Amino acid sequence: MLADDRIQEIAQEVAAVPGVRAVVLGGSRARGTHHPGSDLDLGLYYDAAHLDVAALAAIAGRITGSEVEVAGPGGWGPWVDGGAWLRVDGMAVDLILRDVRRVAAQRDRAVAGRFAFHQQMGHPLGFLDVAYAGEAATCVPLVDPDLLVPELRRGLDPYPPALRAAMIENLWSAEFLAAGAAKGAAKDDVAYVQMGCAAALMLAAHAWHAAAGSWATNEKGLVPSVAALDTGPGGIGRGLRDAGRARGGIGPEEFSAQAAAALAAIGPDRLAPAAEQVLALVSRTREALSAAGGAPG
Repeated sequence: MLADDRIQEIAQEVAAVPGVRAVVLGGSRARGTHHPGSDLDLGLYYDAAHLDVAALAAIAGRITGSEVEVAGPGGWGPWVDGGAWLRVDGMAVDLILRDVRRVAAQRDRAVAGRFAFHQQMGHPLGFLDVAYAGEAATCVPLVDPDLLVPELRRGLDPYPPALRAAMIENLWSAEFLAAGAAKGAAKDDVAYVQMGCAAALMLAAHAWHAAAGSWATNEKGLVPSVAALDTGPGGIGRGLRDAGRARGGIGPEEFSAQAAAALAAIGPDRLAPAAEQVLALVSRTREALSAAGGAPG
């Protein structure tokens, strides 16, 4: 694992690239949930009109001691954007490009309670556009001479109430997907049922995180991490646990456990009951979060 001073050195080097406005620590390292095998994510907030991709490749090559291929803006897709995968002292270091103007636009959408999922390679549910806002809210600035990050965080702390309400309201679409999966069971369509159920539960998990005021920026671990919302900073999620169990019969831990069990049960001979189980779980989630008002405890 790279030491903090080495991480800071790398951040200083890439911050010297023309067009890079700030370098931040993101991902599990920023959240304090990393382990020895975790990748190191460095977000590069850039000005699209001035970013020098060739200079970034040259500096990345100097850091690694070998030639590095850098994907410019849009090179990794419309939402993942671009960057480079480095290997530094045996550790995977990801440089991730983020266009400052796009991040600011998604910050404004998050504050206004607007969001959408976009097709993007590597994101089965779709890339959540306001994840840009979540990244800005949860990152650790390493090099930020213009105090850009505090500006990008404007309106994001605490978690925007309008976005919380919109995520909970969106549970209707999770119910719709689960109901469609239940209908697909009648045709013995295993793939359709599995896809519909998984998508429904991921949307429900987004609602749980939003209700607890917890930014979800990645689909990986999204459903299992709902269970941990009870033990977040300041007891976050405790109100959801108590109100949810009292009014909807379900809390964060129950959701994660029952979601895993329901998905594991989907098979050729259990399509209908598994889909019905997912639909019931999503409906109970909607009832619990609506009754609790989506307010973190």
